[in-house]
Formats: sequence, C-alpha cells, structure tokens
Amino acid sequence: MIPSVRIRVAGGGLLIAAAIGCAPSARSRQQSGVSDPQPATRDPISLAELDRDLHAFAADSMRGRETGTADALRAAAFIGRRLAELGLEPVGDSLYYQRVPMARQVVTPATRIAVTRNGVSRLIRVGDELAPMLSLGDGLPEPRRSVSADLVFAGYAMTSKASGRDDLAAVDLLNKVAVVLHGAPPGTTGPIRDSLNSDNALAVQLARVALKQPAAIIVLMTPETAKLYRQLYPSLMRDVRGQLTAVPPGMAALEVPMLLFGVAREGSPFLPKGWPADDSPQRLGSSFEASIDVRREPFVGYNVIGRVPGTDPALRSTYVALGAHYDHVGVLPTQSGDSIANGADDDGSGTVALLAIARATVQRPSRRSTLFVWHAAEEKGLLGSAYFTSHPTVPMDSIVAMLNADMIGRNERDRLYVVGPMAAPNRLSARLGEIIDSVNAASPAPFMIDRSWDSFAHPEQIYQRSDHFNYARRGVPVAFFTSGVHPQYHDVGDDASLIDYEKMRRVATLLLEIARAVGNDPNRPR
Repeated sequence: MIPSVRIRVAGGGLLIAAAIGCAPSARSRQQSGVSDPQPATRDPISLAELDRDLHAFAADSMRGRETGTADALRAAAFIGRRLAELGLEPVGDSLYYQRVPMARQVVTPATRIAVTRNGVSRLIRVGDELAPMLSLGDGLPEPRRSVSADLVFAGYAMTSKASGRDDLAAVDLLNKVAVVLHGAPPGTTGPIRDSLNSDNALAVQLARVALKQPAAIIVLMTPETAKLYRQLYPSLMRDVRGQLTAVPPGMAALEVPMLLFGVAREGSPFLPKGWPADDSPQRLGSSFEASIDVRREPFVGYNVIGRVPGTDPALRSTYVALGAHYDHVGVLPTQSGDSIANGADDDGSGTVALLAIARATVQRPSRRSTLFVWHAAEEKGLLGSAYFTSHPTVPMDSIVAMLNADMIGRNERDRLYVVGPMAAPNRLSARLGEIIDSVNAASPAPFMIDRSWDSFAHPEQIYQRSDHFNYARRGVPVAFFTSGVHPQYHDVGDDASLIDYEKMRRVATLLLEIARAVGNDPNRPR
C-alpha cells in the first residue's frame, strides 16, 4: 500500500524465458482429460504452501522488489513461473506479462551539496545526510535544481497560541534556505503531539513554509519521525513515474523551492549549535549551495496476468478479477544492521495468497472466468494498475468485480478491514459489499469486518491508496481487503517470520469464496 505522503527488449528477456515452458492451461487440461495435480479433497488454501512461497518471495535475495530494479523483474518472473506450473492461461501482451512503460529519475554522482561557514566548505553526502525530492508528480513543475543562499533555521514552522510560539514570524525566509524540523517539540503531549508527529502534518508544514517563498526547504525528521525519512528515501533517490506528462503552460512558470529531506542529528550544520536544547528560529551564519543533477531513463516494468476460464459458455467472457501488487520499496538506509525492506506483508502476503487462490480456482473453476492480476509499481503511485485499466488485456466492461488483497497477514487474527463498498461513489460497490458480508457470515469462523476506513473522505485516504482505486475509476465494483498497518510498514523488519499464516489462510479462503459467489452468480454485483 502506498504511503499517504507520494530497456525495452532486453528488460523482458528474463520474463519471456520464464514463461516459454508453460504448463497446459486449465482449459486444455480439461479438454485432454489430464487430471489436476492436486486432489479435490485437499484443503484449497494450504498453510505450508503460503509459508513456503512467502519465505521465498520476501527473502533478502529479492532485495525488496523495488520497481525499476532487477529485483522487481525477478519477482515478476517468480510469479510467471508459478502461473505456468499451475496452468493458468496467459493474458498479458507477452504471454503472462504486460509491458508497462515507465521512466525513472535518479540522482547522479555529479550532484553537489555544500555548506560554507567562515570561508570553510563542507560537502554534504547525498542520501546519507540529505536526499532531494526530484518530482512532485506527473504534470507538475519540478522543484528547483540549483540553489545558492543563506541558511535559516525556522524551528518547527509552527504557530501555537498555547505556547506563544510563532516560528515563521521570527525569521525572514524570502529567497533563503529554510531548515525546519518535522515532529513535535519537546514537552508536547497528548493528541497535539501525535498530530505533529504524523505523516499528514508534513504536507501542511511544507505548505506553510512555501508561502514564505524560500529558495529551498530542508526538512529534518526528529527522532520520533525518523522512520518517515526511511519510507520516503526510495521515492526521493529513485523517483519512478509513468510516461512523463508535460507541465501545462500555466503551471510551467511556477517556481517550486528545492526540497530536501534528512534526519536531525546533533552537530548537523543545518541546526543551531545548541540543538536540541536550542530550537528557536535563527540565522545559522552559513550559506548553502546545491546543484542536483538528474538522469532520466525510460524502462519497462511488468504486470503479471493469468486467467482460469469459466465453465458457463454464457458467462465465460466475463471476469471476476483478483489483484495484488508484487513490488515493494527496496533497500533503505540501514536500521539496526538491516537495510532490506522485505515487504512480506506489503504485499508479499497478497501476492502469494493469490497464487494459492489461483491453484484452488484451477481445481474448481467458476461459471465466470477468473482473472488474476499482479500489479507492478503500486508503491510508486499505483502505476501498474493505472496502465492495466487504461490498456486492459481483457475488455474493462467484462470485469464484473475486482477484489484487491494488500497486506493481509498481520494484526488481530479475527479483524479484517474491508474498503470500497461504502467509499466508492454512487454506491458502485454496495452490492459487492452485501455479497462479502453474506459469504463471511457463512464462514466457519467469520471475521469481524472493520469498516472504519471505508470512506472516500477518510483522512488517511485508504480507499485511494491501493490498486483497486484505478478499477473503480473505470466503473468496476471493488473491495479492498487488508489487515492494516503495523510498526514495520514500509520499513526494514517486514519479514516472513512475523506473518500470521493462519490469518492469511483465512483471508485467502474468504477471497476465494467471494470470488466463487460472484463468479457463479449470473447477475453482476450492481
């Protein structure tokens, strides 16, 4: 799930080779009389299979499966090989793979950042001390690439009537380099402290500082918010976008300050000498010079797509879609000796659950066909699902519902969040929600369905933060299943050893039964 704050031929060689030796499809096995490799009486979702696949998929050797790296290609190939073994029909544009054109922007070694005080310059290590934001998003103007100006410390950039604090009123930031701390000042308690430490507070803080028209803004995370820097790091240093969109003429003239992020540390040249005891706004008596050199590279990522044909000739041309994303955030700044964000829950859990559901569906197909889509680049802004829904390999109006599994293996065993039935506008997914409730109620051990996130206007915007959102925008009823966030979200430590495999099996079984209920119903869930 994306955070709330956001080689054409050669690249595909590994993937195409992985699918060359495809096993017979589900339809061809049925026609040839070849028996299924697993007896119909076995548990349709196997704990041992989930455990085995997730430990392989979220291993350190996968290096966090970041989009735009060879690690993501190997992850896609892993899924493609399994689909061939299971006998699903390929539905990509290159067997199981759909090519997704993207572009990455990376900071080059020519980038130089320095702080000068009393005629002595100190070079700043890019990535270790500061990381620049390369893009605000497609169609938006880029932040400045070159800056030379005085450094001004603006405290927490906050205004508080209770404390009498007004950081931004105390300093002139016009055409300066503004340094701000993200987090709650010492001594802050209760809900105010939690609010100031939240990710959502960062956007408000940046907007408040930008109004003062600085040349650059440096945001330093306090110890309580340092995790956010590690979460932002991949997008800062290795920005990935879809096909680059031109900036509209009316916005091209806007000048956006250079944006840089780091972690507050004692002795930093960006903080007062007396920090943390002294956090008052002040001029730092030094100058800042930065030249950010960026290389843009087109590349191809891959959605992985397979289907199990339906058994009813009248319904076979329609689909129940199940989706998950296989990418994660890759390698992060080292934390307690670990730098690989394995992404076992996000979204290794959804990825391997779909493989298990695919096996069960091959053994017992529904009347409708079942479409399985493993999306690329979800963590970079839902790019894989955006491409699939705008370049579908089956007609979009043939997809009657989409079930999205993203982070389904942690937290309370009997609680499951479902998002979409109430959040989707115009009651698009209301009927699907009724089916979900009915199937869950009939389960041997029903989940307690938590709908607290199921609102389009929820402050965390959960509905908008995973791949189902792009399907709903095309008029497809959707439901997003998740067990929620946890301390290892988008960080090192999201390991396969922490997964509750029994919960994961139950969620996968529920998804399987919901897909069958929709797949066997002659009526669309509208």
